[in-house]
Amino acid sequence: MASIDDLFKKPSFPDHKRKSESGRDSNEVYKSAKLSVNGDATHNRQVTVQEEDEPSIAGPELPPAEEDGEDSNDDEEGRFFGGGITRDAAAIMDFIDERDKDDMAPEKIDITWLRRTALNFERKISKNAELRAKYEDEPQKFMSSEADLDADIKALSILTEHSEMYEEFAKLGCVNSLVSLLSHENTDIAINSVEIISELTDEDVEVEQGQWDTLVDTMLEAGLLDLLVQNFSRFNEHNESDRNGIYHALSVLENLASHASIAERIGQETSVLSLLLTRIQTPESPVGQNKQYAAEVLAILLQSSEANRKRLARLDGVDLLLQLLSAYRKRDPPRDSDEEEYVENVFDSLTCLVEETEGKEKFEEAEGVELCLIMLREGKMSKSRALRLLDHALGGRGGAAPCERLIESAGLKTVFGMFMKSQDNQITEHLVGILASLLRLLPGGSAGRIRTLAKFVEKDYEKIVKLIKLRRQYAAQLQDIDNRIKDEQGALTAQEAAATADQWLSRRLDGGLFCLRTIDVVLAWLVAEDDGARGKIEGLLADCDESLSIVRASLQEQLSSMGTIEGDHDPTVKDMLEALITFL
Repeated sequence: MASIDDLFKKPSFPDHKRKSESGRDSNEVYKSAKLSVNGDATHNRQVTVQEEDEPSIAGPELPPAEEDGEDSNDDEEGRFFGGGITRDAAAIMDFIDERDKDDMAPEKIDITWLRRTALNFERKISKNAELRAKYEDEPQKFMSSEADLDADIKALSILTEHSEMYEEFAKLGCVNSLVSLLSHENTDIAINSVEIISELTDEDVEVEQGQWDTLVDTMLEAGLLDLLVQNFSRFNEHNESDRNGIYHALSVLENLASHASIAERIGQETSVLSLLLTRIQTPESPVGQNKQYAAEVLAILLQSSEANRKRLARLDGVDLLLQLLSAYRKRDPPRDSDEEEYVENVFDSLTCLVEETEGKEKFEEAEGVELCLIMLREGKMSKSRALRLLDHALGGRGGAAPCERLIESAGLKTVFGMFMKSQDNQITEHLVGILASLLRLLPGGSAGRIRTLAKFVEKDYEKIVKLIKLRRQYAAQLQDIDNRIKDEQGALTAQEAAATADQWLSRRLDGGLFCLRTIDVVLAWLVAEDDGARGKIEGLLADCDESLSIVRASLQEQLSSMGTIEGDHDPTVKDMLEALITFL
């Protein structure tokens, strides 16, 4: 006899535990937000229970199966199905199920949808503001309206896939309303609004330039920058949600800084530069994502605007950045970490600052040359970055003082020592750049200039031998590239060739054109300064049936192409080239 427990054994249901949803696209987010506002849609949920074969149990025998043709579910009058519902009730349920299926069909995203969405969005904002004002001390009475508003904000992410509606979205006033939510009393509402703005302005969105400009201009007119600055102070990074808000705010700044005019506006009309400078000084171990991101955004703002570089220099940014880098003069950050990227971004920011005369002055005063030399001698990861920084600090206008500081700090031995070793192309380019800056900017007859020339003469002109060797190496690489470009030009029309000119120049620069030209400038200086060096250079060139005419031709090419390469528009460079050509 079976037990009562066996007779009423519960069937085993399959496990339907929810799994994390990763990689949801904007359509999924939109649908999820829509359902959360309107209520769960009705589905025909069918739970399948798999019954296991069980041994026969005591009890009466089952009735025999009905004959074919008989309706096993209806009673004799046909009023009820086997489930206990009438035909009319079943028809009604089928009708409801069909309506539910129609409700779940994909919604058409067009201007009509946008206007309806905009109207609902404005209503949600107004309703929430009204309830908050009416029940200020009773949050339970406006929490529901806040949840509805939050869902509507998130649903706007669908616009990233319909950027053709950006302009209409701005005309409807929704952009202004969205930006205004950055000052909402509920920081979660503000954070989600910042995130949506970040998504709408992201560079990965396929949008026409005019549409993006209209959207962003409207945001800026609505006070976006000031509200972002306020939220930097408002959000508490000890809270995970607020920390995400800071990240999204930084993302918005990065998106906007893709336009130089907006980047300059950010740096000149707000306190963003000061805020970023403060943020990257915050002690963290290990370095967090937001600290690294702040350093990256700072570097982008400085790369985009000369005015931003000058302003940060006046804010003692050079000294502060050098202090941050001094911790890495002998120590390397962990590989592939946020800290490593943070250090690279700090180097990038400082390299941008020393492009300006004000930055060079601050760099020399803050003993930046000495720090770079320490990194060249003892650093690992920092060595190549310090060399690039030193190259930019010594070059151009205002570079004379750093050049003299290099001599005083016994930097010639370090620089020439690296030059005589085998280096990759990038390191070689910076080393040759430093040598060219020393010969160009050190005062004639000064002790520093004499010591520099002596370095080229010592040990039977071994540095000049190395220069000629490098010149032939880069000339061969460039010749190969020029031959391929010539073949390509033959297959193009004049108009097509003109359109491809910038691409060809970029290939030539990558192939060593800039380094070759810099080497020729150094050789020209040595020919002009020292008769012994001139004789050595002529002899080395003659070994391959060459003469100073190839150096002269290189300088003349540089002179004729002034302005085609970034950084070669300095009028003093033109004067220098014309003077050197006369010596050749």
